[in-house]
Order: sequence, then structure tokens, then C-alpha cells
Amino acid sequence: MASGFPWVLIGSSMSAWLKEEGLSRGSIGLFGAIFAAYSINFLWSPLLDRIKLGSLGQRRGWILLTQLCIVAGTCAMGFVKMPEQLFWVAVIGLGIAIASATQDIAIDAFRVDSIQAHEKSALSGASAMATAGWWTGYGGLGAIPFFLIGQAGLSWPDIYFIMAAIMALLATTVFWIDEPVTHREAYQDAAKARYLGHLNHSPTLATHIGAWLAVTLFEPFKEFFQRNGVRLALSILLFIFLFKIGEAFLGRMSIVFYKEIGFSNSDIGTYSKLLNWWVTIIFAVIGGMVNMRYGIYRGLMIGGIAMAASNVMFSAMALVGPNKALFAATVFVDGFTAAWSSVALVAFISLLCNQAFSAAQYALMASLGVFGRTLLASSSGFIVDGLDGNWALFFVLTAIMVIPSLLFLYTIKADIMRLEGRT
Repeated sequence: MASGFPWVLIGSSMSAWLKEEGLSRGSIGLFGAIFAAYSINFLWSPLLDRIKLGSLGQRRGWILLTQLCIVAGTCAMGFVKMPEQLFWVAVIGLGIAIASATQDIAIDAFRVDSIQAHEKSALSGASAMATAGWWTGYGGLGAIPFFLIGQAGLSWPDIYFIMAAIMALLATTVFWIDEPVTHREAYQDAAKARYLGHLNHSPTLATHIGAWLAVTLFEPFKEFFQRNGVRLALSILLFIFLFKIGEAFLGRMSIVFYKEIGFSNSDIGTYSKLLNWWVTIIFAVIGGMVNMRYGIYRGLMIGGIAMAASNVMFSAMALVGPNKALFAATVFVDGFTAAWSSVALVAFISLLCNQAFSAAQYALMASLGVFGRTLLASSSGFIVDGLDGNWALFFVLTAIMVIPSLLFLYTIKADIMRLEGRT
């Protein structure tokens, strides 16, 4: 939940606030560039495998630190004056994004570390719970701002103070959980000794620093490519990059679309957030069960096909107008596809990680998926403008974006099933 909620702070809530302040579609889309932090968090992810903060442990220490930074950034957003201080909106939003992206590294690594090597089937179950939790934070808690805005004289700055309190409450969960037990330190010590041997010098402060940096910055990626082979490793990274681009272009403009065709904030909160939340939780659990029974490859293929179909339903909404029944049906299908595809993708990425470097390796792969969903999707507003506001055609284009990833998925089918131990 704590991982999904920041996307409300700098995503749907910020988009609605900017729209009400009169910013254009293109300008709102550009604010999506702050999500690039999620695309490059692999650059600092190795530090989370190597640096321990305080007595809470490797994973919990980083989770708590990043959550407190998100709380501070959210409070700061409440003091911003709109639209005069758009620069500070972007700066604070970027700060929240960086803290949130780092939190994601720690939470994902915590989940991977909690599953042992002989429990591969449990990866889908863990991924289902992670997806349900993320969408509870994004959809369930994300509905609160849209219900509260305008009530009892509340403004968007007031809403941000309320959201800061919610994030602070979520941060308390770090004290309820146990640090996972792994053999990370032994593996890293062995790798450091190997690098010291390669230096062929008597141990000095400089050689120890060099070996520490090599294990921290180089070894996670070297181990990933050595274990999978260069061809398969590059194929996996390319698939992950392509898989959710279409969904990203749709998601970035969805709030703007809902408002433009005539839905109120309450409608958006009810259907886009609350209904989507429950649908996602239900299908995340079902998707996890199906993946455990039939495999991650089939889960990815089903999720990808459904993703393209759900995007076409948004085109129907654009043609029909603010029809609440169609809105509910579209959200239902979209929630199913988001849950199913996310569970399969998270389980797939988790399957590929070595616990000794789970933070760095998971972040490398996840950031590629986020790259398409953030930096590239920041141009979505300009695409809609270039289509003269033709939302129906825009959503058809997002459906077509899914097809290349499915074709590529088919080419690595045998490798995925081998990694799962199904061949």
C-alpha cells in the first residue's frame, strides 16, 4: 500500500489539481516526466544491497527512511501556491518520486528475499499480494482525495496534508514485519575476496575500496548476465521494456480524459479508484492462482491480450460520452487486465533475481518497464493534441502498442518455461 500511494500524490491527484488550475493537456503530460525517477532507480539500487541503515535491518531501514522522506515531501506540497509556483510543484514532486522509487527498491527486495529458492511457485502468490497491496494504496486510498476535495471547504493543499498523514500511518507497518534471512553477506564477501585476488596486490585501503565498489556496482549485473546468458538476458530486458507501454500512455491521460468527457470528481473516485481497487484485488488473487497452476508465461500472454482489449473499451467511452454504466464496465475490464498482467510480470522479474543482489537486479528489470510507463508516456498529452482531441483514436493506438511485446514474448516462451522448471 505504501508503494502504490505515492503515485496518487504525484499522479492522479496532481493531474486533477493541475487540470483545475487550467493547465493544458501537454503541460500536464510533461509533469509525468518526474516519474523518470522510477526508470533510473537501478542506478542507486546497489547501495540498498550493501549499506545497512540503523538496527532495523537491510530492507526495513531503507523502507522507513524513504517513507519519512515521502511524508516530508507531501507536507511541502501543501504549502505550494498554484499556479504561481509550478516550478516548486515539479521540484517537490521529483523529490517524492525519488524517495518513492527508492522505497520500491527496498520493498521489492524485501519480497524477493522472503521467498526461498525451492519456493518458485510462491513467487506468483507473493506477486498477487504485492499487486493487491499496491492497488489498495493507489486505488482504495487514492479515492480519498477525490471524495474530500471541495467538501467542507477543503482545497488541494488541505488534501495534501491529509495524504501526508495517511503516508505516515502506512510507515508504521515497518515495525510489524521481520527482516528476511538470506545468505547475502556470505555471497558478497566471497565476491569481494575474488576481486581482491584479481587485483594481485597486498590488501590496502585503496584495494578494499575498489573491491567494495566492484561488488556493489558491477557484480549484480555481471551475475545476472552470466547466469542467464547475454542473449536471453537482453531478450528479457527488451520484453519487460515493451510490455506495458500502451497501458502507460493510457494511464497518464486517463484522469484528464474522464474530466473532459464530463465525469465529476466523485464519479472518478467511485469508478476509477474504488471499483478499480476491488476488481484489481480480486483478479490479482485469481491471477496469482492461475500463474501458480499454469505458469508465468501463460499469465503474461493472457494479461497482454486483455490489456489491448481494455484499451479499446476506452475508445468506446470516448464515442459514447459520460455513460456511467460503460465507465463501470471499462474500469472492470481495465482492473482485470492491470492486475493479471502486473502479477505475472512481478512474478517473472522476481524469478530472475539472485537474493544476494535482489535490490539491484529487480530494480534494473523493473525500471525498464517503468521507463515506457513514465518518460515515454509523458508525451501522451501532445499525442492527444496532435490528434485534435480524438480520444477514440488515441486509445486505439495504445492498444496497438501492446502487440510487439506479445510477439516478442512468444519468441522467448521456451526460456521462460525452463526458468520456471516446467520443461
